[in-house]
Amino acid sequence: LRAPMSAETEAAPRPRRWLAYLPLAVFAALAWLLFMRLNAGDPASIPSTLIGQSAPRLDLPGLDGAPGPIDADLRSGHVSVVNIFASWCEPCHYEHEFLMTLAADPSLRAKGVAIYGVAQKDSAENIRRFLGAKGDPYAKVGLDGDGRAGIDWGVYGVPETFIVRGDGSLAFKLVGPMTAATLESEVKPQILKAMN
Repeated sequence: LRAPMSAETEAAPRPRRWLAYLPLAVFAALAWLLFMRLNAGDPASIPSTLIGQSAPRLDLPGLDGAPGPIDADLRSGHVSVVNIFASWCEPCHYEHEFLMTLAADPSLRAKGVAIYGVAQKDSAENIRRFLGAKGDPYAKVGLDGDGRAGIDWGVYGVPETFIVRGDGSLAFKLVGPMTAATLESEVKPQILKAMN
């Protein structure tokens, strides 16, 4: 026989089962929000607060005792392209052929456009091997072993490419690997624009 229920037992609230699902619902909502933000736009269009301002100082050691890119290189009156790369970066291998194409452009070379490489958190030996196998598009290569220059330049990740006006101010930033399309539709037009 079941004991009769008292008035107190009958009045006690039943546990709310939906409360058990509340953490799962909150997690799902946050995951959806993050997913939507990740797909909110083109990552290559991440703005840089440095555009229009003077480029951060760049004084890096070069490969095998050769001079690396220095601040004066970026303020010598001609447009410069600064490419942040690494031998361990797979997209850097992909974009390298387009840097070679850019470096070989006779009209840009005639106008004094120089490409400077900044090897981010990489060893001189690996960079030497990388450039030896794929070709060297750079006027100078600097070693940013501790990543300090990358931080100063606001680098999100390699590769990134900056276009610097002859007075040393930043004109443009490309986040991610250069492609045949971005070389023609963004990089070259931005170089020409920076000359004016």
